[in-house]
Amino acid sequence: MEIPNEHIINIFGQFDINIKKIEKELSVTIVNRGENIKIIGEQGQVEKAQRVLNQLLILSNKKTAITEQNADYLLSLVAEDQEEKLAKVQDDLVCMTIDGKQIRPKTLGQKEYIDLIRKNMIVFGVGPAGTGKTFLAMAMAITAFKNNEVNRIILTRPAIEAGERLGFLPGDLQSKIDPYLRPLYDALHQIMGPETYMKNIEKGLIEIAPLAYMRGRTLDNAFIVLDEAQNTTPAQMKMFLTRIGFNSKAIITGDITQKDLAIGSKSGLEEAIKVLNNIEGIGVSKLTNKDVVRHPLVQKIVKAYETYESKSKPTDKRKTNTKPRTNRKK
Repeated sequence: MEIPNEHIINIFGQFDINIKKIEKELSVTIVNRGENIKIIGEQGQVEKAQRVLNQLLILSNKKTAITEQNADYLLSLVAEDQEEKLAKVQDDLVCMTIDGKQIRPKTLGQKEYIDLIRKNMIVFGVGPAGTGKTFLAMAMAITAFKNNEVNRIILTRPAIEAGERLGFLPGDLQSKIDPYLRPLYDALHQIMGPETYMKNIEKGLIEIAPLAYMRGRTLDNAFIVLDEAQNTTPAQMKMFLTRIGFNSKAIITGDITQKDLAIGSKSGLEEAIKVLNNIEGIGVSKLTNKDVVRHPLVQKIVKAYETYESKSKPTDKRKTNTKPRTNRKK
C-alpha cells in the first residue's frame, strides 16, 4: 500500500511506536520505502494490518495527531470488524479549546455518551478512570453555555478524601474546597481559557461548589455537572436530582470501582442507576476500559484490576447456623 510522505511521521509515531505496536499485535512485519509500505505475514493478519493503517491514514487526513491510544483502539476495532464506525466518531466536533485544539469523542463509547447528553435531560456517565467522563461533560456544558442554550454552568462534587485523612486545611472556605474541585478548574481553564473563566466566575455565570451547597436550591436554565458521584450517599443523590429545574441539563459522572465512602455505605450513584434506568429523559452511558484515552498503560491497569476484582469476589456458599446458642445448666 501507499502512504503519502506528509502522513508517514504522524502515522508511524515517534520512534515508529505505532507501527511496532501493530507488528507485535498482529505478528506482521511492516517495511516502508518512501511512500511504499510493505506488510509481510500471514494473509489474514496482513489484511488486518492494512485496515488499521488505512484508518490511521483517514485520521491523519483529518489533521488528527495520532497517538498510541488511536493505534490500540483501532486494533481492537479491527478485531471486531467495527473499524469503519470510527469515521462517524471522528466527524463529531464538540468544541474547540482556547489553543485551537479540537475536542471530539475518540471511541464508540464516548460517541454514545455525547449523543445521550444531547438527547436527554439527565445522563449518568459511568466508567473507569481515563474514559473522558468529566472532560467531555465539561466540553458539552461550555458548548451549551456559548450557544446560549443555558444561562450558567454549575459544577459540583462531594468533598470526600480519596482514602486518606487530610485533617485541618488552612485558609478561607474557598481554599478548603479548592483541592476537591481542581479537576473541574483544570478542564475549564483548558477549554475556556483563564481570562474568560475568571470573568464568568465574577459575573456568577459559572459556579463551582461542594455538593452540600446544592440543598434547598432550584436550578433553572443551567447545565449542571456532578463529578465523582460514586461518593454520594443515596440521600445526597436524591437531593441533587430533585434540584433540577426547567431548561436545565444534568450530567452525573463517576467510577463505581473507586468509592471513598465508609466501608459498608451504599453509593448514591449505584442506587440511582437502578432506580431511574427506565425513565424517559434519563440516559445511562457505561464506558469500559476500551474507552480509556489516557496513556495505554492506564488501560492495561484498569483491565488488570477488573480481572483481579472479578476473581476476588467472595464465592463462599457455606451455610451459616442461624439458630441462637443457648447455655443449658446441668
